[in-house]
Amino acid sequence: MHFGSDNVVGASAPVMQALTAANGGSMPSYGEDDIAARVTRKLAEIFEHEVHVMLLASGTAANGLALACLTPPWGEVFCHAEAHVMTDECGGPEHWTGGAKLTPVTGLGGKIDTELFEAALVAPRRGVHSVKPAMLSLTNLTECGQRYSADETRTLAALARSHGLKVHLDGARFTNALVAGSDSPADLTWKAGVDVLCLGATKNGALAAEAVIFFDLALAETASYRRMRGGHLLSKGRFLSAQMEGWLMDDHWLTLARHANRAATRLATGLAKVHAVRLAWPVEGNEVFIILPTWLEQDLLEAGFRFYRWKTASLAPRNMPRDNEAVCRLVCSWQTRDEDIDALIRTATDASASGR
Repeated sequence: MHFGSDNVVGASAPVMQALTAANGGSMPSYGEDDIAARVTRKLAEIFEHEVHVMLLASGTAANGLALACLTPPWGEVFCHAEAHVMTDECGGPEHWTGGAKLTPVTGLGGKIDTELFEAALVAPRRGVHSVKPAMLSLTNLTECGQRYSADETRTLAALARSHGLKVHLDGARFTNALVAGSDSPADLTWKAGVDVLCLGATKNGALAAEAVIFFDLALAETASYRRMRGGHLLSKGRFLSAQMEGWLMDDHWLTLARHANRAATRLATGLAKVHAVRLAWPVEGNEVFIILPTWLEQDLLEAGFRFYRWKTASLAPRNMPRDNEAVCRLVCSWQTRDEDIDALIRTATDASASGR
Protein backbone atom coordinates (compact mmCIF):
# COMPACT_ATOMS: atom_id res chain seq x y z
CA MET A 1 0.00 0.00 0.00
CA HIS A 2 2.36 2.61 -1.37
CA PHE A 3 1.50 6.30 -1.13
CA GLY A 4 5.11 7.42 -1.47
CA SER A 5 4.85 8.73 -5.03
CA ASP A 6 2.94 8.50 -8.29
CA ASN A 7 6.17 7.07 -9.76
CA VAL A 8 5.76 3.75 -7.95
CA VAL A 9 3.12 2.32 -10.32
CA GLY A 10 3.59 1.15 -13.88
CA ALA A 11 2.12 2.29 -17.18
CA SER A 12 -1.53 2.21 -18.20
CA ALA A 13 -2.90 -0.33 -20.66
CA PRO A 14 -3.37 2.16 -23.54
CA VAL A 15 0.23 3.34 -23.16
CA MET A 16 1.51 -0.24 -23.20
CA GLN A 17 -0.69 -1.08 -26.18
CA ALA A 18 0.75 1.90 -28.06
CA LEU A 19 4.26 0.70 -27.26
CA THR A 20 3.46 -2.80 -28.48
CA ALA A 21 2.03 -1.42 -31.72
CA ALA A 22 5.15 0.71 -32.26
CA ASN A 23 7.38 -2.32 -31.71
CA GLY A 24 6.43 -3.91 -35.02
CA GLY A 25 8.24 -3.18 -38.27
CA SER A 26 10.73 -0.38 -38.80
CA MET A 27 10.51 3.39 -38.47
CA PRO A 28 12.92 6.30 -38.98
CA SER A 29 15.27 6.88 -36.03
CA TYR A 30 16.09 9.82 -33.77
CA GLY A 31 12.59 11.25 -33.45
CA GLU A 32 11.89 11.38 -37.18
CA ASP A 33 9.11 8.79 -36.92
CA ASP A 34 5.55 9.51 -38.04
CA ILE A 35 4.25 9.00 -34.50
CA ALA A 36 6.32 11.97 -33.28
CA ALA A 37 4.79 14.16 -35.98
CA ARG A 38 1.30 13.07 -34.92
CA VAL A 39 2.11 13.83 -31.27
CA THR A 40 3.20 17.35 -32.19
CA ARG A 41 -0.02 17.92 -34.13
CA LYS A 42 -2.07 16.55 -31.23
CA LEU A 43 -0.35 18.82 -28.71
CA ALA A 44 -0.87 21.81 -31.00
CA GLU A 45 -4.58 20.95 -31.07
CA ILE A 46 -4.78 20.50 -27.29
CA PHE A 47 -2.99 23.76 -26.54
CA GLU A 48 -4.58 25.71 -29.41
CA HIS A 49 -1.18 26.98 -30.56
CA GLU A 50 1.59 26.07 -32.95
CA VAL A 51 4.23 24.23 -30.95
CA HIS A 52 7.69 22.75 -31.21
CA VAL A 53 7.97 19.53 -29.21
CA MET A 54 11.02 17.74 -27.79
CA LEU A 55 10.43 14.30 -26.24
CA LEU A 56 12.67 13.02 -23.47
CA ALA A 57 12.61 10.16 -20.97
CA SER A 58 13.41 12.21 -17.86
CA GLY A 59 11.76 15.17 -16.18
CA THR A 60 15.13 16.42 -14.96
CA ALA A 61 16.45 16.42 -18.51
CA ALA A 62 13.28 18.12 -19.76
CA ASN A 63 13.64 20.93 -17.23
CA GLY A 64 17.35 21.28 -17.94
CA LEU A 65 16.80 21.46 -21.70
CA ALA A 66 14.03 24.04 -21.31
CA LEU A 67 16.03 26.24 -18.97
CA ALA A 68 19.09 26.09 -21.23
CA CYS A 69 17.00 27.42 -24.12
CA LEU A 70 15.68 30.33 -22.03
CA THR A 71 18.74 31.61 -20.19
CA PRO A 72 22.40 32.24 -20.99
CA PRO A 73 25.10 30.83 -18.66
CA TRP A 74 25.32 34.24 -16.98
CA GLY A 75 21.56 34.39 -16.47
CA GLU A 76 19.52 34.38 -13.28
CA VAL A 77 16.61 31.97 -12.90
CA PHE A 78 13.96 32.83 -10.30
CA CYS A 79 12.09 29.87 -8.81
CA HIS A 80 10.45 28.87 -5.56
CA ALA A 81 12.85 27.92 -2.80
CA GLU A 82 11.35 24.39 -2.74
CA ALA A 83 10.97 23.93 -6.49
CA HIS A 84 12.19 20.68 -7.98
CA VAL A 85 14.77 22.49 -10.11
CA MET A 86 16.13 24.06 -6.93
CA THR A 87 16.24 21.11 -4.54
CA ASP A 88 15.92 17.78 -6.36
CA GLU A 89 17.91 17.81 -9.59
CA CYS A 90 21.49 17.61 -8.32
CA GLY A 91 22.60 20.79 -10.07
CA GLY A 92 21.08 19.58 -13.36
CA PRO A 93 19.74 23.03 -14.31
CA GLU A 94 23.15 24.58 -13.70
CA HIS A 95 24.77 21.78 -15.72
CA TRP A 96 22.42 22.15 -18.70
CA THR A 97 22.60 25.95 -18.73
CA GLY A 98 26.36 26.12 -18.36
CA GLY A 99 26.19 27.74 -14.95
CA ALA A 100 23.10 29.94 -14.75
CA LYS A 101 22.27 30.98 -11.17
CA LEU A 102 19.06 29.82 -9.50
CA THR A 103 17.63 32.42 -7.13
CA PRO A 104 15.05 31.14 -4.63
CA VAL A 105 11.88 33.08 -3.82
CA THR A 106 9.67 31.93 -0.98
CA GLY A 107 5.89 31.78 -0.63
CA LEU A 108 3.24 29.68 1.09
CA GLY A 109 2.25 26.34 -0.38
CA GLY A 110 5.19 26.27 -2.74
CA LYS A 111 3.83 29.26 -4.66
CA ILE A 112 6.05 32.24 -5.38
CA ASP A 113 4.95 35.30 -3.43
CA THR A 114 4.36 38.13 -5.91
CA GLU A 115 5.73 40.90 -3.68
CA LEU A 116 8.85 38.92 -2.83
CA PHE A 117 9.39 38.14 -6.52
CA GLU A 118 9.10 41.81 -7.43
CA ALA A 119 11.57 42.70 -4.68
CA ALA A 120 14.03 40.13 -6.02
CA LEU A 121 13.67 41.55 -9.53
CA VAL A 122 14.54 45.09 -8.47
CA ALA A 123 17.26 44.18 -5.98
CA PRO A 124 20.50 46.14 -6.55
CA ARG A 125 22.97 44.59 -8.99
CA ARG A 126 26.55 45.41 -9.90
CA GLY A 127 26.51 45.36 -13.68
CA VAL A 128 28.67 42.60 -15.15
CA HIS A 129 29.73 41.59 -11.66
CA SER A 130 26.23 40.17 -11.13
CA VAL A 131 24.23 37.62 -13.07
CA LYS A 132 21.58 39.03 -15.38
CA PRO A 133 17.89 38.26 -14.65
CA ALA A 134 16.74 35.96 -17.45
CA MET A 135 13.77 33.82 -16.57
CA LEU A 136 11.09 32.70 -14.13
CA SER A 137 10.46 29.02 -13.47
CA LEU A 138 7.06 28.01 -12.04
CA THR A 139 5.83 24.58 -10.94
CA ASN A 140 2.22 23.43 -11.34
CA LEU A 141 1.27 21.53 -9.21
CA THR A 142 3.76 23.00 -6.74
CA GLU A 143 5.99 20.85 -4.56
CA CYS A 144 3.33 21.30 -1.87
CA GLY A 145 0.57 20.00 -4.12
CA GLN A 146 -0.95 23.44 -4.70
CA ARG A 147 -2.40 24.63 -8.00
CA TYR A 148 -1.55 27.85 -9.79
CA SER A 149 -4.69 29.18 -11.44
CA ALA A 150 -4.49 30.88 -14.82
CA ASP A 151 -4.85 34.26 -13.10
CA GLU A 152 -2.04 33.51 -10.64
CA THR A 153 0.23 32.34 -13.44
CA ARG A 154 -0.64 35.39 -15.50
CA THR A 155 0.20 37.79 -12.67
CA LEU A 156 3.64 36.30 -12.08
CA ALA A 157 4.37 35.90 -15.80
CA ALA A 158 3.37 39.53 -16.50
CA LEU A 159 5.73 40.71 -13.78
CA ALA A 160 8.52 38.59 -15.25
CA ARG A 161 7.87 39.86 -18.76
CA SER A 162 7.85 43.47 -17.60
CA HIS A 163 11.50 42.91 -16.68
CA GLY A 164 12.34 41.09 -19.92
CA LEU A 165 12.27 37.57 -18.47
CA LYS A 166 11.13 34.37 -20.18
CA VAL A 167 8.79 31.96 -18.37
CA HIS A 168 9.19 28.21 -17.91
CA LEU A 169 6.59 25.89 -16.37
CA ASP A 170 7.61 22.61 -14.76
CA GLY A 171 4.52 20.51 -15.35
CA ALA A 172 5.49 17.15 -13.91
CA ARG A 173 1.95 17.10 -12.49
CA PHE A 174 0.46 19.62 -14.90
CA THR A 175 -2.39 17.27 -15.84
CA ASN A 176 -3.44 16.98 -12.20
CA ALA A 177 -3.48 20.79 -11.99
CA LEU A 178 -5.44 21.01 -15.23
CA VAL A 179 -8.27 18.65 -14.30
CA ALA A 180 -8.59 20.24 -10.84
CA GLY A 181 -10.01 23.43 -12.34
CA SER A 182 -11.91 24.84 -15.28
CA ASP A 183 -8.96 26.50 -17.04
CA SER A 184 -8.05 25.08 -20.45
CA PRO A 185 -4.52 23.86 -21.29
CA ALA A 186 -4.04 27.11 -23.21
CA ASP A 187 -5.33 29.19 -20.28
CA LEU A 188 -2.77 27.67 -17.90
CA THR A 189 0.17 28.09 -20.28
CA TRP A 190 0.78 30.40 -23.23
CA LYS A 191 -2.32 32.52 -22.70
CA ALA A 192 -1.02 33.21 -19.19
CA GLY A 193 2.45 34.07 -20.45
CA VAL A 194 4.30 30.74 -20.37
CA ASP A 195 6.96 30.34 -23.07
CA VAL A 196 7.91 26.70 -22.49
CA LEU A 197 6.06 23.89 -20.70
CA CYS A 198 7.58 20.61 -19.54
CA LEU A 199 4.57 18.30 -19.71
CA GLY A 200 5.07 15.19 -17.60
CA ALA A 201 3.48 11.87 -18.50
CA THR A 202 5.70 9.62 -16.39
CA LYS A 203 3.90 10.34 -13.10
CA ASN A 204 0.52 9.93 -14.76
CA GLY A 205 0.50 6.62 -16.59
CA ALA A 206 3.54 6.50 -18.89
CA LEU A 207 6.72 4.46 -18.42
CA ALA A 208 9.14 7.31 -19.09
CA ALA A 209 7.98 10.15 -21.31
CA GLU A 210 8.17 13.93 -20.97
CA ALA A 211 7.37 16.59 -23.57
CA VAL A 212 9.12 19.94 -23.71
CA ILE A 213 6.58 22.15 -25.48
CA PHE A 214 7.79 25.46 -26.92
CA PHE A 215 5.05 28.01 -27.51
CA ASP A 216 7.63 30.61 -28.55
CA LEU A 217 9.10 28.74 -31.50
CA ALA A 218 12.17 30.98 -31.70
CA LEU A 219 13.30 29.66 -28.32
CA ALA A 220 13.50 26.13 -29.75
CA GLU A 221 16.27 27.04 -32.20
CA THR A 222 18.99 25.30 -30.18
CA ALA A 223 16.84 22.63 -28.52
CA SER A 224 17.71 19.79 -30.92
CA TYR A 225 21.43 20.39 -30.48
CA ARG A 226 21.14 20.62 -26.70
CA ARG A 227 19.17 17.38 -26.54
CA MET A 228 21.78 15.59 -28.65
CA ARG A 229 24.74 17.03 -26.76
CA GLY A 230 23.10 16.15 -23.45
CA GLY A 231 22.77 12.49 -24.45
CA HIS A 232 18.97 12.48 -24.57
CA LEU A 233 18.30 11.95 -28.26
CA LEU A 234 17.12 8.33 -28.34
CA SER A 235 17.87 6.39 -31.50
CA LYS A 236 14.61 4.47 -31.13
CA GLY A 237 12.67 7.62 -30.40
CA ARG A 238 9.42 6.06 -31.54
CA PHE A 239 9.06 4.48 -28.12
CA LEU A 240 8.84 7.93 -26.54
CA SER A 241 6.42 9.06 -29.25
CA ALA A 242 4.27 5.95 -28.84
CA GLN A 243 3.92 6.49 -25.11
CA MET A 244 2.83 10.07 -25.64
CA GLU A 245 0.37 9.16 -28.37
CA GLY A 246 -1.24 6.41 -26.30
CA TRP A 247 -1.33 8.72 -23.29
CA LEU A 248 -3.03 11.58 -25.15
CA MET A 249 -5.46 9.52 -27.21
CA ASP A 250 -9.16 9.87 -26.36
CA ASP A 251 -8.35 12.15 -23.39
CA HIS A 252 -6.75 9.21 -21.61
CA TRP A 253 -4.24 11.54 -19.88
CA LEU A 254 -7.14 13.50 -18.35
CA THR A 255 -8.95 10.35 -17.22
CA LEU A 256 -5.85 9.11 -15.41
CA ALA A 257 -5.32 12.42 -13.61
CA ARG A 258 -8.97 12.66 -12.59
CA HIS A 259 -8.74 9.25 -10.95
CA ALA A 260 -5.61 10.26 -9.02
CA ASN A 261 -7.17 13.54 -7.91
CA ARG A 262 -10.39 11.86 -6.79
CA ALA A 263 -8.38 9.33 -4.82
CA ALA A 264 -6.47 12.12 -3.06
CA THR A 265 -9.72 13.89 -2.20
CA ARG A 266 -11.14 10.68 -0.76
CA LEU A 267 -7.98 10.14 1.28
CA ALA A 268 -7.87 13.72 2.57
CA THR A 269 -11.57 13.72 3.48
CA GLY A 270 -11.13 10.60 5.57
CA LEU A 271 -7.90 11.67 7.26
CA ALA A 272 -9.31 15.10 8.12
CA LYS A 273 -11.82 13.31 10.37
CA VAL A 274 -9.06 11.61 12.35
CA HIS A 275 -8.64 13.41 15.67
CA ALA A 276 -4.83 13.38 15.64
CA VAL A 277 -4.43 14.47 12.00
CA ARG A 278 -4.76 17.82 10.26
CA LEU A 279 -4.15 18.87 6.65
CA ALA A 280 -1.10 21.01 5.96
CA TRP A 281 -2.69 22.53 2.83
CA PRO A 282 -5.94 22.06 0.95
CA VAL A 283 -5.86 19.15 -1.49
CA GLU A 284 -5.77 20.63 -5.00
CA GLY A 285 -4.43 17.70 -6.98
CA ASN A 286 -3.23 14.19 -6.25
CA GLU A 287 -1.03 14.91 -3.22
CA VAL A 288 -2.11 14.94 0.42
CA PHE A 289 0.10 16.60 3.04
CA ILE A 290 -0.79 15.87 6.64
CA ILE A 291 0.53 16.86 10.05
CA LEU A 292 0.36 14.02 12.55
CA PRO A 293 2.01 12.82 15.77
CA THR A 294 5.24 10.94 15.17
CA TRP A 295 3.82 7.92 17.02
CA LEU A 296 0.93 7.75 14.54
CA GLU A 297 3.35 8.13 11.64
CA GLN A 298 5.27 5.15 13.01
CA ASP A 299 2.10 3.10 13.51
CA LEU A 300 1.08 3.64 9.90
CA LEU A 301 4.52 2.70 8.61
CA GLU A 302 4.57 -0.44 10.74
CA ALA A 303 1.14 -1.34 9.36
CA GLY A 304 2.66 -1.47 5.88
CA PHE A 305 1.72 1.93 4.45
CA ARG A 306 4.48 3.73 2.57
CA PHE A 307 4.82 7.52 2.45
CA TYR A 308 7.46 10.16 3.09
CA ARG A 309 8.15 12.67 5.81
CA TRP A 310 8.30 16.10 4.17
CA LYS A 311 10.54 19.05 4.98
CA THR A 312 9.02 22.41 4.12
CA ALA A 313 9.13 26.07 5.04
CA SER A 314 5.96 26.83 3.10
CA LEU A 315 3.46 26.30 5.90
CA ALA A 316 1.29 29.06 7.32
CA PRO A 317 2.28 29.81 10.95
CA ARG A 318 -0.94 28.27 12.28
CA ASN A 319 -0.07 24.97 10.60
CA MET A 320 3.49 24.61 11.83
CA PRO A 321 4.05 21.16 13.37
CA ARG A 322 4.26 21.07 17.13
CA ASP A 323 6.75 19.07 19.19
CA ASN A 324 6.62 15.38 18.32
CA GLU A 325 4.66 16.04 15.12
CA ALA A 326 5.71 15.47 11.51
CA VAL A 327 4.63 16.69 8.09
CA CYS A 328 4.11 13.76 5.73
CA ARG A 329 3.28 13.52 2.03
CA LEU A 330 0.94 10.89 0.62
CA VAL A 331 0.54 10.70 -3.16
CA CYS A 332 -2.26 9.04 -5.10
CA SER A 333 -1.78 7.73 -8.62
CA TRP A 334 -3.93 6.74 -11.57
CA GLN A 335 -3.92 3.22 -10.08
CA THR A 336 -4.67 3.98 -6.41
CA ARG A 337 -7.43 1.72 -5.09
CA ASP A 338 -10.29 2.79 -2.83
CA GLU A 339 -9.69 -0.22 -0.59
CA ASP A 340 -6.11 0.88 0.11
CA ILE A 341 -7.29 4.41 0.91
CA ASP A 342 -9.99 3.11 3.22
CA ALA A 343 -7.54 0.78 4.95
CA LEU A 344 -5.18 3.66 5.69
CA ILE A 345 -8.01 5.83 7.01
CA ARG A 346 -9.30 2.98 9.16
CA THR A 347 -5.85 2.26 10.57
CA ALA A 348 -5.27 5.93 11.38
CA THR A 349 -8.70 6.23 12.97
CA ASP A 350 -8.25 3.17 15.15
CA ALA A 351 -4.75 4.20 16.22
CA SER A 352 -5.87 7.73 17.01
CA ALA A 353 -8.78 6.44 19.09
CA SER A 354 -6.46 4.31 21.19
CA GLY A 355 -4.18 7.31 21.80
CA ARG A 356 -0.67 7.31 23.21
